[in-house]
Amino acid sequence: MDTIRESVRAKYAETAITLRDGGSCCDTSCCGGSDAISGPIGEEEYSRADVADLGLSLGASLGCGNPTALAQLHPGEIVLDLGSGAGLDVLLSARRVGPGGHAYGVDMTDEMLALANENMSRAGVANATFLKGTIEDIPLPGSAVDVVISNCVINLAADKSAVLKEAFRVLKPGGRLAVSDMVELEPLPARVKTAMDAWAGCVAGTIPVDAYRAAVSGAGFDGVEIEITNSFGPGEAGLPDGSGKIASAFIRASKPL
Repeated sequence: MDTIRESVRAKYAETAITLRDGGSCCDTSCCGGSDAISGPIGEEEYSRADVADLGLSLGASLGCGNPTALAQLHPGEIVLDLGSGAGLDVLLSARRVGPGGHAYGVDMTDEMLALANENMSRAGVANATFLKGTIEDIPLPGSAVDVVISNCVINLAADKSAVLKEAFRVLKPGGRLAVSDMVELEPLPARVKTAMDAWAGCVAGTIPVDAYRAAVSGAGFDGVEIEITNSFGPGEAGLPDGSGKIASAFIRASKPL
């Protein structure tokens, strides 16, 4: 588990430096691999005007969808982004919840946190906070937030059940889980599942849809919905030839009142 975490941390530290220096996430180190822009990153799901208004670009997203839209955020709400990276989803959330609300991001990578804080300063967003921590041990008290979002990050964790239980803990009763993630549609071979670069590329850590649904329900959530958005076979989204099938998905659920 620690080996996986350190491998992911190292890869995203490297990516943060690339982004800081004006590069973009467009190779197999990012979710979706070389097909990221046309496939799982879900670029078309973001409003270019909203992103430009922050003074950022879609290169600040390393994900597979737009959980800020999926969550249907409302003014005054408190939002938490698991694995906030360069901060795009946190900053978009902060704008949507307005000055009466707040958006938190938690990330374990110092380089990403530094980049996120730079982006927050550039965007002039005052109602956001980036916290250092792991998504298996969120540095917030229980029942602290209205909405938990995440963008192609939970699949990077070795213990997804621990992540989902933490999300449940920090949500207020009636709170919402709204994440974009990658799931497994057809089994991947062992050589892929154990490859560290495939973990960082959002491939090796994928689990079957039914296992994901069971993990969300097992954490205590109600009303679990999983919607497959794009599927990718061998030779796509960083998958080697003959390696099964994965997909980007929207996962929604709520904490009982």
